[in-house]
Amino acid sequence: MMSSRLTQSGLRKAAAAAVSRRSSARNISSFLDEYDQHVAERAAMANGFGVAPKPLDAAQCSKVIEELKQGPNERLLELLVHRVPPGVDEAAYVKATWLSALATGKESSASISRSYAVELLGTMQGGYNVSTLVNLLKDSDAEIADLAAKQLSTTLLVFDAFYDIEAAAKGGSDAAQKVLESWASAEWYLKKPEVPQTMTATVFKVTGETNTDDLSPAQDAWSRPDIPLHAVAMLKNARDGIIPEVDGEIGPLGQIQELKKKGHPLAYVGDVVGTGSSRKSATNSVLWHFADDIPFVPNVRAGGLCLGGKIAPIFFNTMEDSGALPIELEVGDMNMGDIITVHPHAGKVTGEDGSVITEFELKTNVLLDEVRAGGRIPLIIGRGLTSKARVSLGKGEAVDDIFNMPAPPSGAKPEGFTLAQKMVGKACGMKDGEGVVPGQYCEPKMTTVGSQDTTGPMTRDELKTLACLGFSADLVMQSFCHTAAYPKPVDVVTHHTLPDFIMNRGGVSLRPGDGIIHSWLNRMLLPDTVGTGGDSHTRFPIGISFPAGSGLVAFGAATGIMPLDMPESVLVRFSGEMQPGITLRDLVQAIPYQALQMGLLTTEKKGKKNIFSGRILEIEGLPDLKCEQAFELSDASAERSAAGCTIKLNKEPIIEYLQSNVVMLKWMISEGYGDVRTLERRIARMEDWLANPVLMEADEKADYAAVIDIDLNELKEPVLALPNDPDASALLSEVAGTPVDEVFIGSCMTNIGHFRAAGKLLAKETKPIPTRLWIAPPTKMDEAQLIEEGYYSTFGVAGARTEMPGCSLCMGNQARVAPGCTTVSTSTRNFPNRLGQGANVFLASAELAAVASIEGKLPTVEEYMKYMDKVNATAADTYRYLNFDELPEFVKSADSVEISEEMKEAARKLDAA
Repeated sequence: MMSSRLTQSGLRKAAAAAVSRRSSARNISSFLDEYDQHVAERAAMANGFGVAPKPLDAAQCSKVIEELKQGPNERLLELLVHRVPPGVDEAAYVKATWLSALATGKESSASISRSYAVELLGTMQGGYNVSTLVNLLKDSDAEIADLAAKQLSTTLLVFDAFYDIEAAAKGGSDAAQKVLESWASAEWYLKKPEVPQTMTATVFKVTGETNTDDLSPAQDAWSRPDIPLHAVAMLKNARDGIIPEVDGEIGPLGQIQELKKKGHPLAYVGDVVGTGSSRKSATNSVLWHFADDIPFVPNVRAGGLCLGGKIAPIFFNTMEDSGALPIELEVGDMNMGDIITVHPHAGKVTGEDGSVITEFELKTNVLLDEVRAGGRIPLIIGRGLTSKARVSLGKGEAVDDIFNMPAPPSGAKPEGFTLAQKMVGKACGMKDGEGVVPGQYCEPKMTTVGSQDTTGPMTRDELKTLACLGFSADLVMQSFCHTAAYPKPVDVVTHHTLPDFIMNRGGVSLRPGDGIIHSWLNRMLLPDTVGTGGDSHTRFPIGISFPAGSGLVAFGAATGIMPLDMPESVLVRFSGEMQPGITLRDLVQAIPYQALQMGLLTTEKKGKKNIFSGRILEIEGLPDLKCEQAFELSDASAERSAAGCTIKLNKEPIIEYLQSNVVMLKWMISEGYGDVRTLERRIARMEDWLANPVLMEADEKADYAAVIDIDLNELKEPVLALPNDPDASALLSEVAGTPVDEVFIGSCMTNIGHFRAAGKLLAKETKPIPTRLWIAPPTKMDEAQLIEEGYYSTFGVAGARTEMPGCSLCMGNQARVAPGCTTVSTSTRNFPNRLGQGANVFLASAELAAVASIEGKLPTVEEYMKYMDKVNATAADTYRYLNFDELPEFVKSADSVEISEEMKEAARKLDAA
C-alpha cells in the first residue's frame, strides 16, 4: 500500500521508481505517466529532501476511476484508496459516487468487489459515503448489510443520518441495531490503542521562545493548505541550536533527519512554545515532522509529543485537536538529541539511565482520551454519538463508564461571577446571573465565527473533513484582508473559490479589497454573546471571543458550539483621567508595563512568568469608550497570550454602534453581499437588542486571579513596545532619539481617527518626510472617507505609500520593510523577522508613529507633546468615527432593504433560546 508518509530517502526512491516506471506504464496508464512526473518534481523540491506528492483532486480521481474501469491496475487502486481526501472534498465526492455504484451493484469492476467497495466507503470518515452505507443496512444480502454496519460503527460524522439508522433499527433491521449497539459500546474508541505507559523520544530542543511565525512563517502563508510543502519552511531562520538547510528559506530538514536516525520519534521541546497567531498551520508543520500518518487521509498527520516550559493556549488547543500530547513541564534539563522517556500516566520524564528529569501534571483528566481518540474534536463528536445511541437504546446518556469526563469544579460556589463567566454561562444556557466557573468544561454556543484568508483555505479543508454542508453557527464570515494587496496565483484561486464555498453553507463572504476582518466582523456582533475566529486577533469589543486554530474554528462553524475549559480571569482596572497627549494605544501598552512593574510578567523566556497567559483579560474603568476604541484594548489581549477579553462599556456607545451597524449590514445586502438570509437574521437580532438594550455586569464579589490597577493620572508620557517582544515595554523618555527608517500606520489596531490625526500632523510639512511611511486604512469605507476629506492628497505630498485597505505590513506576508531597518509600527506584533528580515520594530500609537515619520527619530516627550497640541486642538473633528446611519449614501441604500418576516421570526427564536 502507498502510505501518506514518505521520508526524504523514500521520496527520492519514489521519484527514481517513477522515472523507471514511466516507460513501462506509458502504454498502460496515461494518468500514471502524468502522476509520476508530479512525484518526481515534488521529490526534487526542498534542496533534494523532497516533498510528498499532493492528494488527488477531483479531475485526477476521475481519471483514475476511468482507467480502473478499463482493467485492474494495482498502482491506480493504491492511489484511489490512499491518496483521496475524506469527507466532502470534491475528490471524495467522485470517489464515493463510484464506490457507491459498486457497493449497490449498479456497476461492477475487476479491481474492486462489491464487499471491498463497502469497506472502502467505510474509510471516508463521513459525508458523501454515509447515505449509501445507511441504505446498505437494508440490503437483501445479509453479508453486505453486516459489512455496512461494521463500517458505520467506526464512522462518527453521520449527523442527521443517525435518525435514519435509528428508524431502521426500530423497523427491525438487525444491521442497523448492530450499529447503534456498537456506538453505544464506544467500539469506535475502544478499538483504538490506549496511550502507552511510556513514550520514548529524541529531544528536538528549541531554546527561548518559539512563536507561530517561526513554525509557520507568514511569507509562506500561501502554502499552508499544502502541509508537507509548508512544513519545509518551519524554523527556516537560523537561531541558537537550529541549523536551517537554507537560511531564510528551508528549515532544519537535515538536522531532523539525523536525529531520527537514533531510532525514536522526535519530541518538540521548547522553553516557550506557540505564542502569537492562531495558526493551525504551525501545529501541522510540527506534526508533519514529528507525528504519525492517519490511515486513508493523505498528507495529514496526528499524534506526537510537544513539551514546553510554557505552551501558548491557542497552540495547546490546536495540538489537542490534532491528537498530539502537549505537556507543560520544566524543560531546562533536556537538550537537543537527548533520549527521554515520557510517562504520561505517571506524570514524569526519565532519562536514558532511568533517572527522573522532571515531573508534571496533565492539563486535564481528558487529555489522554483525546490522544487515544485521535484528537479533541473526534472525541467530542464520538462521545456525543455514544451518548445519543445509548439514549436511543434506553440505556441513559451517561458515558463515564468508558470515558474520563471533564472534572466538575471543586469547592464552594463562588459568591459572584465575572462578566466573562456570565457571558459564557448565557451561551451555555444557564439561567440569568449564573456563570461558568474557572476550570469548568463547557460548550458555549458560537453566535459569531470569523475566518480570514491565510487560514480560510485550511478551515475549508477542515470543514470538508467534518463533512459540513451547512453552518450551524448563526453567522460565519470570511475575509480576504491578508492576501488582497499582493496576491500570489494560489491566492487568486482562493479569492475566486472560497466565497462560494462559504456562502453555499450560509456564511457571509467579503471581497478582496474590502479591508480587515476585525473591522468588519466587529460590526456584526451582538452584545454579551460568544464567538471565535481563525485569527488570534478575533477579540470582540462587545461580547467575548475565544480565538482558535482552523480546526476548532471549523468545528465551531459546523456545529455551532465550541469546547472550552473555562479560564480564570485577570481584572485590569483603570482609574483617574487621561492626561494630555496620552492615547488609547498608550493604555494598551500600559497593561504589560504595569504587570512588569508588579512582577506578574517577565520578558525572559526561560522560566517566563505571564499572568495573562491562558486567562481572560477583563477591563473596567473606561465605560464611555466608543466601540472602535474599546477594540484597541481587546485586540491587544492577543499579545498578552490571553484566552479572551471583555470590556465593560455603558449602553450608550453600544447603542450608537449597533444603530450604525444595522445600516451598514443593510447596505451590504443592497450591494449584493451574501448570504442574504444570514445578514437579515443578524440585522433582526440587532434590532431586537436595540428595542430592549440590557447589558450584563460583573458581580461585586467576583474572583480574579489577579487585579492590576492603572492610575491614568500617573501615565504622563507614551508607552512603547520594544523591538522583538510586544511585552517588553518602555516609556518614550527611555528610547527618545532612536533613529527611525520606516513607519507603518495601519492594521486592525487603527481606525479612521488615527489617519486623520496623522494627516493633520503631516499637513504642516512642506517637504517630503525623511522616512518611508506606509499608510493602510482598515476598510474601503475608511479609505473612501479619507479620500473625500482630502487626507490622501496630504499623504501623497508627504511621500507616503498608501496601501490597499487590509493588513498590509502587519503579518509580513505581503509587502515588507527593509531588512535590518528600525521601524515604528501601529501593528499588533513585532516578533523577530515579522515585518521585515532582521528589522527592529517598536509598537506605538498612530500619533507617535506619525511624529517619528516626520522627525526621522523617536522624539523627546517635549517634542511629542508639541505635536500633540496640534492634534488636540481639533480633536472633536479628528476622532469622528464612521457612523453609517449618518452617511446619506448608506442610509439611502439601507432604506431600500426590508427584512423578511421569516428571518425576524428566526431571530426571535434564537434570542429566546
